[in-house]
Amino acid sequence: MKKPTIIIGKKQIIMTCLTLMLAIAVYINYTTTPAKFTKNGESVKVAEMGDTVNYGDTEFVNATPESGEAQQVDYFAQARLDRMNGRDEAVQTLQTIIGGGDLTEDEMVVNALDAVEVSKLIESEGTIESLVKAQGFEDCVAYLDGESAKVVVKTEGLDKAQAAAIKDIILGETEISSENIRIFEVK
Repeated sequence: MKKPTIIIGKKQIIMTCLTLMLAIAVYINYTTTPAKFTKNGESVKVAEMGDTVNYGDTEFVNATPESGEAQQVDYFAQARLDRMNGRDEAVQTLQTIIGGGDLTEDEMVVNALDAVEVSKLIESEGTIESLVKAQGFEDCVAYLDGESAKVVVKTEGLDKAQAAAIKDIILGETEISSENIRIFEVK
């Protein structure tokens, strides 16, 4: 009796990578879907068709910023929006390259691996931001490009212990060397 043999080729590896990228994209989309808050504080997902969301409306804001605080709130919101737009453009470019019909299998594998790397960077940025906020900082934005890390923190004064704690978070989440980590302070 013959034993069944399983042959794993390049096409199967590419299809597995693309399926993994699709699953990661669906997960990120699901977790970042905005929530709509009702008057009694209950959170309801925005899923109805034709439902428009105006992000500047006061129903989405818990507190009114003071005059000096308004610029910082806008800075962090704008920084996150700019980062998200840049990542979206990179993913769209990779999808266009992957969708091209005249690529060799090796080029397709490299492009698929690049897309997976971008999704890992996005996930790491979110984790770093959450952990830095858990350290007691009001707000934080992290930028990762695979070789360097830049973190912008809202604080009144950053001492050496706090900077070391932020560096430890980044070193624990990424494989970036400590000399390529930059921490910026916004008051």
